[in-house]
Amino acid sequence: MNYAEIKNCDIANGPGVRISLFVSGCTHRCKGCFNEIAWDFDYGQPFTQETIDYILSLSAPAYIRGLTLLGGEPFEPQNQGPLVDLLRQYRAKYPEKSVWAFTGFLYDRDILEKRLGPWDVTRELLSYLDVLVDGPFIEEKKDLMLRFRGSSNQRLIDVPASLREGRVVLWADWQGDGRGMRT
Repeated sequence: MNYAEIKNCDIANGPGVRISLFVSGCTHRCKGCFNEIAWDFDYGQPFTQETIDYILSLSAPAYIRGLTLLGGEPFEPQNQGPLVDLLRQYRAKYPEKSVWAFTGFLYDRDILEKRLGPWDVTRELLSYLDVLVDGPFIEEKKDLMLRFRGSSNQRLIDVPASLREGRVVLWADWQGDGRGMRT
C-alpha cells in the first residue's frame, strides 16, 4: 500500500484535533472528488512500519483526539491489511483515542455483504473503528454545512453499536469525542 499524505493537525475529518492518513488507491472515482490525485494506487510513498511508528508518535500528545483514515479508499482490498496492522498497534497504544474512517462503499451493502476481499481482514478493520462515514461523494448532493462529510447521502455510522445490533446505527454523539456510544 502507498499513502498520499499524513496530516498531523486535522480538524475537518472527525471531532477534535486528529491525525489523518490519506491512503492511495480508489476505484470509485467520484465526480468532484477533493483528492483525485489519490485515486492512483501507486501515488505517494510506501506505507511501512516506519510510517506506522511516525503516526504513533504524532498521536502521543493529549490534545490529539484520534486517528482518521481516508483517501483514496481505506476499504480497497489491497489497503485493508496494512491498515489493520496500523490499527492493531494504534489501539494497543491509544485505547482511549477514537478511530474514524471514510469510505465510498456502503456499510450494509458492500462491506457487510463481504464484497471487499477476505472477510476476516475486513471484519478486523471494522472492529477497530468507532465511526465510519460511508457512501460515495455525490457532487449534486454536496453540502458545505454538513459536519464531517461532503454530501448529504453520506452517513456517520457508530460501528461498535452497528456490529453489536446487526443493523446500521447512526452516530449521534455530536458533542462527544467520536468514540460513538461508548462515551
